[in-house]
Amino acid sequence: MANAYDLIVIGGGPGGYVAAIRGAQLGLKTAVVEREHLGGICLNWGCIPTKALLRSAEIYRLATDGARFGVTGAAPGFDAARIVARSREAAGRLNAGVGFLLKKNKIDVIWGEATLSGKGEVRVGAPTKPAVTPQFAPPKNTLGEGAYQAKHIIVATGARPRALPSLESDGRLVWTYFEALKPERFPKSLLVVGAGAIGAEFASFFRTFGVEVTLIEALPQILPAEDAEIAAFARKSFEKQNIFIKTATMVAGLERKADSVVATLKGADGASETLEVERVLSAAGVVANVEKLGLESLGVTIEKGVVKTDGLGRTNVEGVYAIGDVAGGPMLAHKAEHEGVICVEAIAGLNPHPLDKSRVPGCTYCHPQVASVGLSEEKAKAAGYDIRVGRFPYLANGKAIALGEPEGLVKTIFDKKTGRLLGAHLVGVEATELIQGFVIAMNLETTEDELIHAVFPHPTLSETMHESVLDAFGRAIHV
Repeated sequence: MANAYDLIVIGGGPGGYVAAIRGAQLGLKTAVVEREHLGGICLNWGCIPTKALLRSAEIYRLATDGARFGVTGAAPGFDAARIVARSREAAGRLNAGVGFLLKKNKIDVIWGEATLSGKGEVRVGAPTKPAVTPQFAPPKNTLGEGAYQAKHIIVATGARPRALPSLESDGRLVWTYFEALKPERFPKSLLVVGAGAIGAEFASFFRTFGVEVTLIEALPQILPAEDAEIAAFARKSFEKQNIFIKTATMVAGLERKADSVVATLKGADGASETLEVERVLSAAGVVANVEKLGLESLGVTIEKGVVKTDGLGRTNVEGVYAIGDVAGGPMLAHKAEHEGVICVEAIAGLNPHPLDKSRVPGCTYCHPQVASVGLSEEKAKAAGYDIRVGRFPYLANGKAIALGEPEGLVKTIFDKKTGRLLGAHLVGVEATELIQGFVIAMNLETTEDELIHAVFPHPTLSETMHESVLDAFGRAIHV
């Protein structure tokens, strides 16, 4: 049958298209159903365009600080429209790249909205109005509406911005990250609601370009998923940049005016205050796209708003799988990609290892960057470990000083009994690149002895990682 496949993947985001490619590599006849844009939210409206924006902010920050490096000249300016346009160009290039990869691997693309209409059947209808108007057209020669059959169906429908009461986006005064990625102009003032990765990155970006930013968080610390010491370090750095931060604070109400918003903020003690800003960005996380897929009618278990799966993406219904954000946290593109690979390899009988979520790194690309893997100090203690903790500051590292970026900290946590690396946490320049060294160490079950005796190149930022390990065992050299 022309419409019959070994594997149909619903959703062409990072998890979906990677799963499809791996399926094709393993000889499965594969199709991807997509309703908005290949590459998903991450590539089109998240990971990639935000990094392009933050790169512009980094260049501007260094340019305005040029005198410190002996570089003089006229004060730099910026073109907000060009900054935004460049970020969209980056997304467009990669969107086209995903289409090329699917074509190269002979994967059919079915354009429309999918529903699991029965065992082994996917019905595709015309797309309903998407969360945001797609910027990029579907690739040529895509298939369309109709019924399709597959032995295996992977749900990879991702997630969308969480809408809080009174903080629903109107596209102009109150933004989600969609609107924040392509503002018509930079506002003079901005209230960012939610100090997780999304909120921290946008707060950092807009502050660099002179926007007066207030960042609020309902929990007691910013970057709630991070080690408390690292989060506190990041907070001090943000405050040095004149980002106003309020934790244990919620939005009790909003009054939308002609070109501004008056927010009523309520603290943990019940005290209220008002704040008038030009724009509000709601960055209170995301929710999984589990609706209107026919999952309930098939009996697929959904718990706490996500599809329940095992470590290989299998649901409780034979032949139905889920990966990425729709299958729960951590809601990160690289986690989705890895889930896609192991899910398909299990389908093909290759016996992959189940996903160990404790070894999935998290990265926040604000200034300074924050990255982590494994247990925080608090969680390691709560789990009953007797631990050793090592710390090393960037300000004692030659490369960081030469770069003019001495603000940072590397923290490592070991099991005192076995020498096992339980967690690693970084804040500082290029933290998001450095973290992978610790990820590999944890995956290889490297001990402290092996890390101590590894030779790290000089002068590099990676030496901070080595010294942090040494410090955990009372052997740090440069502090």
